Amino acid sequence: MTADFFHARWRGEAPLDRLFWRDMLLVGTLLSIASSALALILLGLKLPLWLVLAVHFLPVPYNIFLTIAVWRTAEKAGGLKAQAIMLGSALWLIATVVA
Repeated sequence: MTADFFHARWRGEAPLDRLFWRDMLLVGTLLSIASSALALILLGLKLPLWLVLAVHFLPVPYNIFLTIAVWRTAEKAGGLKAQAIMLGSALWLIATVVA
């Protein structure tokens, strides 16, 4: 990923549908699942708990970034669809942090 990727999303310049569906729900969810799976493997190997937790929560900053980017972009777009996407992104963030 390049700086342009992050800058465009932070400034709300990426298309909202792509940001929500591909970047957040698809890629973000896959990263969270992979991180959790690796954390479970490390736990099974009886590695230190701090390492297991660090691996499990590794994608959280990226997930927070994506959620903020979705909100910034949705605020620019406005409308009922944008509000629904904002709600969905907040719920998604809660689900990825808790699970």
